[in-house]
Amino acid sequence: MSERKLAERNIPGMMNRASRFAEVEHAQNAGATLRRILTYFAREKAMVAAMLVVVIFGTLCGVFAPSLQSRAIDIIAGERAGILGQALIVMLAVYLLYSASQLVQGLLSARLSQRIVRRMRAELFGRIVDLPVRYLDTHSHGDVMSRMTNDIENISATVSQSLPSLFSGVLTIVGTAAIMIYTCWQLALLSLLTVGLTLLATKFLSGNVRRFSRRRQMLLGELNGTVEEMISGYRTVVAYNHQGITTESFCETSDALTRAGIRTDIFSGVMGPIMNCIGNIGFVIIAAFGGCFAVNGLISVGVISAFIVYAKQFSRPINEIAQIYGQLQTAIAGAERVFAVLDEEAENAEGEALCTGEAAVSFRHVNFSYEEGHPVLRDFTLDVPSGLTVALVGATGSGKTTVVNLLMRFYDVDSGEIRIDGQNITDVARPSLRRDVAIVLQDTVLFTDTVRANLTYANADVTQEKLESAVSMSRCDGLVAGLPQGVDTVLTASGANISQGQRQLLTIARAFVAEPRILILDEATSSVDTRTEKEIQSAMRSIMRDRTSIVIAHRLSTIRDADLIVVMDQGRIVEQGNHAELLAKRGKYYDLYMTQYAGFAT
Repeated sequence: MSERKLAERNIPGMMNRASRFAEVEHAQNAGATLRRILTYFAREKAMVAAMLVVVIFGTLCGVFAPSLQSRAIDIIAGERAGILGQALIVMLAVYLLYSASQLVQGLLSARLSQRIVRRMRAELFGRIVDLPVRYLDTHSHGDVMSRMTNDIENISATVSQSLPSLFSGVLTIVGTAAIMIYTCWQLALLSLLTVGLTLLATKFLSGNVRRFSRRRQMLLGELNGTVEEMISGYRTVVAYNHQGITTESFCETSDALTRAGIRTDIFSGVMGPIMNCIGNIGFVIIAAFGGCFAVNGLISVGVISAFIVYAKQFSRPINEIAQIYGQLQTAIAGAERVFAVLDEEAENAEGEALCTGEAAVSFRHVNFSYEEGHPVLRDFTLDVPSGLTVALVGATGSGKTTVVNLLMRFYDVDSGEIRIDGQNITDVARPSLRRDVAIVLQDTVLFTDTVRANLTYANADVTQEKLESAVSMSRCDGLVAGLPQGVDTVLTASGANISQGQRQLLTIARAFVAEPRILILDEATSSVDTRTEKEIQSAMRSIMRDRTSIVIAHRLSTIRDADLIVVMDQGRIVEQGNHAELLAKRGKYYDLYMTQYAGFAT
């Protein structure tokens, strides 16, 4: 199980504020990625400008409010002339405006983040559906899904929360420092002494929290893996009396996780008290030296009050920016992973239309390898006459499925050519080619939708009459009649509410509905029982009638009636003929057949 998948299965309650200091991802080219992210902001200029105005206005209110408080206190102390009621009303108005700006800032940043993420998510999904099959075959599906979910959400959270806080934090630090120096530069310098202590404490504590948090995440992954393996393999654990050993292993990991969790919580827990202690030291410095300055007439009592507020206001954004930096790095790394997919070249859909007419397929001296230096097909030459059935047999890894992949143009040949009625398929647009080819795979793929939607997936314009005919010819009429709402019954969890054999019959019916000229059956009966296999074979004979068909099978009993049987070995054709001819040769096919007949797996 991948670390990312394990991290997604965190035990509730284990993640607390310490996660803010967890190990962050770093982009390989942060500058280029950040510039590319900014292009999405450029498309929302009006909203970005509005948010910046609100952030600046709110920051000014926050910086200006303590000086109004200082003025009111000086009026009360008699050190300044003015009307107290008026000063209090102005101060209240400024604080209300500050609160309102924070609210508007949150609304604008949330809306901005969702608009940016919506566009990014749409672009990413659009690219994924256009990716070549080679890309999805060579990349973890979980990793691709993680880019659509986790990485996009990290970007969304950063835009909606971190960026506004970063802007307002920087402005608050600059504005607060400026007004403190302007009011009393001596007291300002003394107040800033605590900033160094804050930075040192943050660096030390966050480093330890990050280290123990990383270890805790690793141990949590091991613990989840142990539990998952025990549950999924429970019968094996019990059968071999490994309950005690499994429990001991679990307890060892759990104890180590507990120790790491305690250390993480200790360092993260003391973060607040230490910051408060440093802040209180700052207040003592301001009170002590401010009192001396006030006695000597350098400042007023109100200025001391304002400086206490400013000192707290100055240290808060420093801590926030330290946390935001890690979030920003993670978001940029996630954006880089998203852009890596967006930069992948889409599958080329251009080309001419596939000519209508006969559907004879011809492979001419085809060579192909998934990895350079490891050929899968070697000088493969085969003619599949129109309207006939050709079966491909051979050991696992002999290249049978690769022939299908090349015919569907999931991959392109390294050399040689494949023709349909004399037309080179490399000149044919992939959508046009695939409209005339239907495929029934070993692994049934049904969608969480109605039976009707699944059957019409490749041909949405099919008439009700043809749909009913396809259901009948594929032996699905009994299945459909037994469903609560017939063809309008929703298949839950991609067909989990019907049996494997029934799912296979539906995929055959779907191929019927597609009305293809070329039909491919790839191990269509390998995972069903003998009775269901006979039903599926009967359905397949109906659908293959008058169509060019290529059948891949390990069970040789399923292809005895094929017009041509092609025996493959290490990417080459070693024998071909019908069932009787190949048995008479007593060659490779004979060995395979007799091995199965004797009851052994091939």
